[in-house]
Amino acid sequence: MEFSTSARLTIPGHQTAVRDGLRALLDTLLLRSLPEDGRGTAEIVLAEALNNIVEHAYAHHDGEIEISLQLRRNELLCKISDTGVPMPGGQLPAGVLAPHGDCADLPEGGFGWHLIRRLSKDLDYRREDGRNLLSFRLDTKQSPA
Repeated sequence: MEFSTSARLTIPGHQTAVRDGLRALLDTLLLRSLPEDGRGTAEIVLAEALNNIVEHAYAHHDGEIEISLQLRRNELLCKISDTGVPMPGGQLPAGVLAPHGDCADLPEGGFGWHLIRRLSKDLDYRREDGRNLLSFRLDTKQSPA
């Protein structure tokens, strides 16, 4: 089976474009070639990261999001950049879950960075030349049954 080992996509920084862009990425030969677990992990982490960019970095102005994916052995290298507002304090959110009692009391948001941190490796953020640069690696191996 032949497949591409990389994919690139630039999308506008708004919610509809994220949904369409994620669908386009998941339809690439690169992501279709991954085992189901790896593909699911990529979908979750990319969706969380891209939605955070739209909700926070581009909350008050428009811009584009560039996504670059590269497959190396059993890992997917992901790089996402945007020209939105920098992360507060120039750092990624901690992604620590606050303890909650009743499931009915769970807040709607706040789980994204926890998921991203839990599912990715070598998560890195920096601001360079007016751009937010986020990079991470994802395991693409199938989990043992």
